[in-house]
Amino acid sequence: MNAGDRIEAATAHLSELIVSQPKTIVVGFLLLTVVFGGGMTAISTEADPSDSFTEDIPEQDALDAINDEFEGPFAAEEETTQLVHVGNDVLTRQEVLATLRTLEQVEDRAELRMESANGPPTMIAQAIEPNATTMADQRRAVEGATNTEFRQAVQAVGDEQQFEATVSDDFNANEASASASITVVTHEVPPEFDDDDLSGIQLSIDSIAGGESSDIRVFGGGILMEEFDNIIGDSLAIVMPVVLLLLLVFLVAAYRDPIDLALGLFALLMTIVWTFGFLGFSGIPFDQQLIAVPVLLLAVGVDFGIHIINRYREETVQGYDPIEAMRTANNQLMIAFVIVTVTTIIGFGANVISDLEPIRNMGIVSSVGIAFTFLIFGLFLPAAKLEVDQLRARFGVPEFNSTPIASEDSTLGRVLSTSAVVSERAPALFVVVLLVSGGAMGAYGTGVDTSFENEDFLPPEDEAWYVEHIPEPFAPGEYTITETINLLEDRFEANQDESITIYVEGPFEEDHALESLESPNEDPTDSLAVGPGGEADATSILTVINSYAQEDPEFAELVERNDRSGNGIPDRNLDRIYDELFASPAGSQAEQYLTDDRRSAQVEYSIDAEATQEEVAADGAEFAEDFRYTATSTGEVVIFDAITQIIFDSATQGLTLALVLTAVFLVISYLILERKPWLGVVNVFPIAIAVAFLIGTMRLLGMPLNALTATILSISIGIGIAYSVHTTARFIDEYSVDQDVRTSLTTTLSGTGGALAGSMLTTTLGTGALALAITPVLGDFGLLMALSVVYSFVAAVVALPPALYLWAAWIESGEATDRLTARLR
Repeated sequence: MNAGDRIEAATAHLSELIVSQPKTIVVGFLLLTVVFGGGMTAISTEADPSDSFTEDIPEQDALDAINDEFEGPFAAEEETTQLVHVGNDVLTRQEVLATLRTLEQVEDRAELRMESANGPPTMIAQAIEPNATTMADQRRAVEGATNTEFRQAVQAVGDEQQFEATVSDDFNANEASASASITVVTHEVPPEFDDDDLSGIQLSIDSIAGGESSDIRVFGGGILMEEFDNIIGDSLAIVMPVVLLLLLVFLVAAYRDPIDLALGLFALLMTIVWTFGFLGFSGIPFDQQLIAVPVLLLAVGVDFGIHIINRYREETVQGYDPIEAMRTANNQLMIAFVIVTVTTIIGFGANVISDLEPIRNMGIVSSVGIAFTFLIFGLFLPAAKLEVDQLRARFGVPEFNSTPIASEDSTLGRVLSTSAVVSERAPALFVVVLLVSGGAMGAYGTGVDTSFENEDFLPPEDEAWYVEHIPEPFAPGEYTITETINLLEDRFEANQDESITIYVEGPFEEDHALESLESPNEDPTDSLAVGPGGEADATSILTVINSYAQEDPEFAELVERNDRSGNGIPDRNLDRIYDELFASPAGSQAEQYLTDDRRSAQVEYSIDAEATQEEVAADGAEFAEDFRYTATSTGEVVIFDAITQIIFDSATQGLTLALVLTAVFLVISYLILERKPWLGVVNVFPIAIAVAFLIGTMRLLGMPLNALTATILSISIGIGIAYSVHTTARFIDEYSVDQDVRTSLTTTLSGTGGALAGSMLTTTLGTGALALAITPVLGDFGLLMALSVVYSFVAAVVALPPALYLWAAWIESGEATDRLTARLR
C-alpha cells in the first residue's frame, strides 16, 4: 500500500468514525469547549500597542537607556500625570486658580499619592509667595495678590527656561499670555504599584478636573492604557455584532433551515471559545491586531460549514440515507479540508518569522485557531448534523429546505460555469493574459508604501458619522487621546523640534572625551547638516559647559585653563570641570546630557525638516559611526523607521514563505494522493494572480503596509487558497469518473462554485465589517481582507479553469505518448 492509499484509508477510517460514533464525538467536543471556556477568564490585554512593536529594537533600547539614565526637566514617566490646560489665556488669575483648585483637591486625597506639582500655576504662586508649599497655600497666595503683583509674578517667571518649556508656542512674555500650559503632577508610589493603579489615579484626577469650568485635560500613561483597553472592547462591540448579523443573513440564505443554521452558528461559537481559551492559557496578550483573528476564523469556519452541509445535501437529494450521504461527503471533503487547513496555517503561520512580537503573536493565534476550526467543522459539525437528523427523523421534524446552493440547472450555476465554456476555446491565451495582467499589477504593487505611526492605533479625533447612531450597549465611549496628542503637537511644537539623539557610551573623564563628542559635528551627514556653515546643530554636555562659562567667570577660567589646544574645548581635568558644573545652578541641565558616573552621554541633533524618515534614520546611523566611543542613533523618527523596515521585511518574507511552502505542500500532496504533482502548481496559479492584484490595489488606493496590513499578503494566501483547493478537489473527483474536462469543470463550478460563492459573500462582508472598528489600522485590514477574498474567488472561477484545461491536455498528451511508446515496444 503506497502513501496515497494509506492516506485515503485513514480518511475513510476517520469518516467511518464520524458516522458510527457521532454522539461520542459531540460529547467530547462539548467537554473540551467547557475547558477552553475556562481559559477565556485568563485573557489579558496589551495596553499600549506601539510599545509592543518597539521591544528588542536596538534603537529603542538606546532610547530606554537615555530615559533611565538622564533626567529631563519634566519627563512624563509612569508615575506622573500631566494637566493640559487650554483656553484663550491660561495665565489669567481665573485660569491659574482653576488649576490650583484642581491640584488642591488632588493633594487632599491621599489615595492619589501626589508628591509634588510643577507648572506655570505653581511657579506663579511661588513667585508671589515663596513659602507657599502646599496647594492650598499657593491658591490663597494667588487669590490674595493684587492685579499688579499677579502680573509681575507672571512676568518674573516668564523668563525662566523651565516656564517656557511648559507653556504653548504662542506665549507672549510682554503680555504674559498663552493659550495652553502643562502642569506635571508627580506621584509617590510603592514598588508594587502597577498600571491599573496608575489608571485609577489618573481617572480620578480627570473626574476632579472635570468639575472645573476651565478646560483642563488629564493626560498620562494611565489614561492612555485605559483608552487603549476601551478601544479593544469597543471595537469588538461594534464589529462582532455586525459580523454575526451579516453571517446570520447569509447563512440563512445558504442553509435555509433553522436547525442547520443553529448548528453552523454553534460551531462558529465553539471556534471562538477554543481560540480565546488558548489565548488565555498561553498568556499571549489580546491587542488590536488580534481583533481581526475571530473575524478570520469565522470566515474560514463559514467556508467549511457551507461545504460540508452543501455536499451532504447533494447526496441526500439523490436519495441516499443520511449515514451514507455523510460518509460520501466526508470522504470527498476530508482531504480537501486537510489541505485547506494546512495551507491556511502556512499562510497565517508565515507571520511567526517576523521580528515584531505582535505580528508573531497574530501568526501563532490565528494558526492555532485554524487548526481548531478544522477539528470543529471537520469532526464535530458532521457528527452533530447526523445526530440532529436522526432526532428529526425520530420525532418527525421536517427539513425546511435541503437542496444545495446551486446546480447545473440554476441561474447561479450557469453563471459560475461560464468560464469553463469560454476558456475551453483558447486556454493558453487566457493563461497568458492572466499572467501578464497579474505580473503588471504585481510589479506596480512593489511601489506600495510602508509605514508605522502611532495614529494607526488611535481613534480619529473626529468620530465617523455612524458612531453617534450606534445604540447602547454597543456605543463606544468618549476618547480624548488623539485630540490631546494633536493639541500638544500643535501648541507645543517649539518644545518638540524634530531631532534625533546620539547615545554615546564611554569614559567621559578621559582627556579627549569632549573633543570626541564635538569633532563629528564638523562634517555631518546630509540631513544633520543644518547649521549656518553646514555643520551639525548639536546640544550636548559641552553646550551646557559653554553656556555656564558665559555666566560664571570663575568657571570660565577653569575651562580655559584646562583647554590645552585652545579650541574652546577642555581636554584635561574633566572630572573637576564636571564636579563644578554639576554642583552649580546649571547642574540640573547638565544631568540631561551626562550621567553621574560619567559613562554615558546624549547629544541632541536638529534635523532637516524636508528630509524623509528613511533619510534621517540612515544618516543618523552613518553619523553615529563617526564617534570615537560606541554610539547609537535613536529617537522617534529613527525607531519608527526601524519598525517600518521590519514591517516591510515581515510582509515580503511572510509572502515568500507562504507562497513557497504552500506550493511545495500542494505539489507533494497531489503527488501522494493523485500521482499528479503539477496540480499543486495549478492550484497556486490563481492565488498568485489574486495576491498580485491585491498588492497592486493597495498602491492604487494609497494604503500602505503597516502594523496589521503587513500580514495581509501571507494571510490572503491562507484564506484564498481554499477556493482553489476546493475547486480542484471537486474537479479531480468528477474528472476521474467522467474524463471530460468541460463536463467536469461545469459540474464543479456549478456545484462547489455555489458553495464558494456563498462563502465568498459571507467572508467578504464579515471581514469588511472590520472597517467599522475604532482605529484606522483595523479598518484598512478589513477592507483589504474583503478585497483579497473577492480576488481569490474570482481567480478560482476565472483563472483556474483555463489552467486546468492546459493541465488536462498535458496529462492526456503524456498518456497518449505512453500508449504509443508501449505499442512501439
